Parts: sequence; C-alpha cells; structure tokens
Amino acid sequence: MTAAERRKSIASILAGASGPVSASALAERLGVSRQIVVGDIALLRAGGSEIRATPRGYLAEGRATAGYTGLLACIHTDEAGLRAELYTVVDNGGVAEDVIVENPLYGEISGRLQIASRYDADIFVQKARTEPDSLLSRLTGGVHLHTLRCPDEETFLRIRAQLAGQGLLYEKAEKPEKPEKPACAQAPAPEKPPRAAADARPAEARG
Repeated sequence: MTAAERRKSIASILAGASGPVSASALAERLGVSRQIVVGDIALLRAGGSEIRATPRGYLAEGRATAGYTGLLACIHTDEAGLRAELYTVVDNGGVAEDVIVENPLYGEISGRLQIASRYDADIFVQKARTEPDSLLSRLTGGVHLHTLRCPDEETFLRIRAQLAGQGLLYEKAEKPEKPEKPACAQAPAPEKPPRAAADARPAEARG
C-alpha cells in the first residue's frame, strides 16, 4: 500500500466510524506505526479533509447531527468539580463537544472533547490528573465554556439547572446598586439661652 492509498484508507475509516478512532487503532489496522498515522492525518487536514482530534481519537466532521446544541459557561477549580460537571452532562444524555476559554493574546482557545459517557469522562479526568497544567480552564481561574449537544432543548435546560444547583454554572453576580443617601436636613441652630433678667434691686440692696 502506498502512502497515498494509506491516507485514502484512513479517510474512509474515519468517515464510516460512529465515533472517534484513535491513532493507535488506525496504526494497528493499517500495519504501520502510530507516528506514521499522525503524519498522515496532518497531511489529510492540510489537504482540506475535515478531521478533528479529540481526547478519544480522530473524528471526521461534516456529518449532520440531530438535536439541540447550546453553550454553557461553567466554573470549577478541582478534580471533583471537573468530574461532577462531566457526569452531569452525560448522565442527562448530553455530549460535551468542546471546551473554550478566553485568552488576552489569542482571543479564544478551544479544545475538542467529545465526552459522551462516564467512561469518556473518567478517561479525561485521569489525563487531567497526570497533566493538570494542560487544562485550559487553568488559564482563566476555572471559568470556561462548553458546547453541549443534546437530544432536545429540554435536556439542555435540565443540564443547565443541575449544574447551577451544584455551583458549577458560572453566573457572575451583579453588584447591587448602592442606595442613594437621603439628603441631610440641616439641623436647626441651637437656640440661644435667654439673657438673664437684669436685677432690678437697688445697688445698695445688692451689696
């Protein structure tokens, strides 16, 4: 098999797959090294093939996806929060398609996830534990966005409500307006004490 034939086979395998396919699986199927597959994928993408890399492997894009897609702003700073967030999404039938953070230099940075089950979530959390500095949310103090793909809008709203109930939904509290101070009424000037009445007694009597 020539290199061109191999790349054509990779594109065909990905197009027919129901989910992501890892580089190792492709390498085993084609009888080459994983590194060769990684290089072939790079060439396919440079040539215009719509292939995206996810934590679970490569996925061919361009296929229509039914359902409802929405964006949620979330926040967590530890592994427990990360796991609870992902479990909430997948337990309700949603798929966490990506993670997005804002960056002052690049504007927006995103990473593909495609987390559709607790198994996917556990693999991601395990990778995050071994490489914690790779988490994009580390760049923004735990604040990040997720694109969720759900069967319908009701599912999306249910996930949103449950995340909010766990304190995992980022909802910036607005500062309450300071009440206007009432105008201070000018205090009346204290009355001057009445002048002592002049002693009408004769001077000799006062002595």
